[in-house]
Amino acid sequence: MTERLDDLPFPRTSPESAPAPGVEQPAADGPGLRAALEAILLVVDEPVPEVTLAQVLERPTHEVTAALHALAAEYTDAGRGFDLRQVAGGWRYYTRADCAPLVERFVRDGQQTRLTQAALETLAVVAYRQPVSRARVAAVRGVNSDGVMRTLVARGLVEEAGTDPESQAMLYRTTAYFLERLGLTSIDELPELAPFLPDDVDGLEDHRSA
Repeated sequence: MTERLDDLPFPRTSPESAPAPGVEQPAADGPGLRAALEAILLVVDEPVPEVTLAQVLERPTHEVTAALHALAAEYTDAGRGFDLRQVAGGWRYYTRADCAPLVERFVRDGQQTRLTQAALETLAVVAYRQPVSRARVAAVRGVNSDGVMRTLVARGLVEEAGTDPESQAMLYRTTAYFLERLGLTSIDELPELAPFLPDDVDGLEDHRSA
């Protein structure tokens, strides 16, 4: 009797379960290379070099480079609202150019919304410690404040104030619009903060940033 093909003792893979050509499969012990790159690039504040990404992910640089170019092409082909661009010696996500007016409208309309607790905390640190770097703000708050700082800059409450001569980190200060919103003529009119601070606030910051 002739056996049917389905009865033969061979492993079979259905078309639905077969990996799509060119699609990276997640590693058994963690995310795939593309997923890992996306996760890292979502939180960076400045372009990250391929070599740095390769070192962090412990992958060959040429593999990382190929994956980055593949992701960039994939986003463009899919018409995503963001780009993955290679600029200033590194890679970073940017809003797609034709979506910029929508983003500007969102930021402008959001001027009337209330600030979050995180934004208020960050704004207070900048106001009392200006000019201050993002790292210093994070040390005071005990949490990364990069995203909140970008929001405050977009709202016109905080602005860049040059770089630190030692670390070369970007420094930030409050704006004239900040004073206007608070009804102040200068930063000197801010209420005294010392009574509300721990006795060893500088030691606390150093401990958090260690």
